[in-house]
Amino acid sequence: MKYMKLGSKPDVFQTDGNSIRFVTTELATDIVITVGDVKFYLHKFPLLSKSSRLQTLVASTNEESNDEVDISDIPGGPAAFEICAKFCYGMIVTLNAYNVLAARCAAEYLEMFETIDKGNLIYKIDVFLSASIFRTWKDSIIVLQSTKSLQQWTENLKVINHCVDSIASKASMDPSEVDWSYTYNRKKLPSESGLDSHWNGVRKQQTVPRDWWVEDLCDLEVCLYKKVILAIKAKGRTSSDVIGEALRAYACRRLFSSLDNAVNNGLDCTKHCAALETTISLLPAEKGSVSCGLLLKLLRASCLLGSGENYREDLIKRIGTQLDRASVSDLLLPADSSDDAMYNVDMVTSILEEFMLHHKDGSEPKLQEDDDTMDVADNLINSISISSKLGAVTKLIDAYLSEIAKDPGLPLEKFIALAESLPPASRPVHDALYRAIDVYLKEHPTLSKSEKKQICALMDCRKLSADASAHAVQNERLPLRVVVQVLFFEQVRQSSASAAVPSAAHSFLLPREDGTSCGSSRSATTTATEDEQWAGVVGAPASTSGGDASSLRSVSLAASKRGDGAGGKKKAKGGAVVPAPAKRVLGKLWSGKASNGENSGSDDTSESPAGSLNQEETKSTPSRITRHSVS
Repeated sequence: MKYMKLGSKPDVFQTDGNSIRFVTTELATDIVITVGDVKFYLHKFPLLSKSSRLQTLVASTNEESNDEVDISDIPGGPAAFEICAKFCYGMIVTLNAYNVLAARCAAEYLEMFETIDKGNLIYKIDVFLSASIFRTWKDSIIVLQSTKSLQQWTENLKVINHCVDSIASKASMDPSEVDWSYTYNRKKLPSESGLDSHWNGVRKQQTVPRDWWVEDLCDLEVCLYKKVILAIKAKGRTSSDVIGEALRAYACRRLFSSLDNAVNNGLDCTKHCAALETTISLLPAEKGSVSCGLLLKLLRASCLLGSGENYREDLIKRIGTQLDRASVSDLLLPADSSDDAMYNVDMVTSILEEFMLHHKDGSEPKLQEDDDTMDVADNLINSISISSKLGAVTKLIDAYLSEIAKDPGLPLEKFIALAESLPPASRPVHDALYRAIDVYLKEHPTLSKSEKKQICALMDCRKLSADASAHAVQNERLPLRVVVQVLFFEQVRQSSASAAVPSAAHSFLLPREDGTSCGSSRSATTTATEDEQWAGVVGAPASTSGGDASSLRSVSLAASKRGDGAGGKKKAKGGAVVPAPAKRVLGKLWSGKASNGENSGSDDTSESPAGSLNQEETKSTPSRITRHSVS
């Protein structure tokens, strides 16, 4: 820290209690100057020789035969006046970054100009500021911090402008030119931590990070911080990602660290609101300059503090452009106090809509007539990138649905609206969506039959994995129709897998897990589509020609005549081999649903996909179901 000593005489100021200051000399004091609660017993001559204002005030008191002068409105208070008084006496006084600004403002108040005395205090302080303080990184920050209590005077003296310009100039310098100390407590570069300081026996010079100045500025008040960041931006030599890192560090220090405590305890959040609005207003326009996590934390803070809609809309648009980089925990935004739900699902839906809008605009190739092969390749790469982002967002939203499904106050229509906001093609597998639906059914056991049907309609049973299908078959929370649908499509999948075995491989039979061989599987090809097959299962008219639907009826009728004791498998009319245990699985499901009711919930979580079913029953799904089996 830079400092300057003025004067050469010893300091003879004495204190009598807390409110009296006097000078111990042979001459009696002849003037009393009051500054607030403190009285200074001094001599007129040294003071009047350097202060034009005191000359005027003393002249007026002489006319009233009063030796007491009140200057309680002097900036800096008693401490600043004492510095000026000691300078007038020629006593030793030390100026530094902590007291120089108060002394400068007090000297301005006392009108200690060069016209009164050569080499007066104002001149000396100005030289010290320009030659030392404004050239030092941390001293400039300290002086700028001290302007808060002297705002009216510092604005007139343009001290704030000088400090801001000095700080912004240093922050905009090339890091290789930084040769002063700074605060840096974040993760350092390998060269700074000493991990890579030597190479081939030669000592490498430590590298100064580009964001070396970020933490030191976090000590500034909001209004001053805003001035500095705007000045750094105006110089145009600092990248947007460094500005984004500076805003992240400032928000963590001034906003996030104490926000929850202030809101929960009903404390004054004026400073938090100012920090939030300032941070949002300073966000760089460049995409990716600020992490999606920071934007979501700012959005959460805006929900807690009830900030203006303009700030929220700005954040929603920014988050929508990079939603694929978000995490589920960051999306758990608190709902308004007037809402019964725990989380603000509407806001997440708005973010997703913004993402989809951006995805739609970016997915359309914009080719001109003269575009060459390189342009086509670039558009192909862009399309692949967008598809990858959409996949990441789909996984994120499905995981988010699983979290908010635990909220007993979440309305069904909001859950469905968010799940339907994504295009069907974005979910090649519906396991995560099924898990979210299962959690919602568990936490909301009072759903009606029609409501269960609505939420289960979100799921495509054909897109469930084998493990998820096995879990769904055992899930008593699902409607019977959904369980049968899962069983049917699992059988279709197994039949398709069996049909894929080459017909030339009759010389050997590969064993199945249930002990049978691949050669015993159905060989007839299916001529109906999966939708037509499902229509035949549930009783709707479907056109089949010796395929699965007709075979299901004929085999089930034959099985009902002969009973299940004839063996584990039976030949179908169409030449397919049907596993008999499938009929038993469906019978158990039907009897269980009939006894418990289709809308009955279960407090037990179905965590094990295939743990409670017989191994043969879980692996052998129904291949033949008669119409009268399901009504």
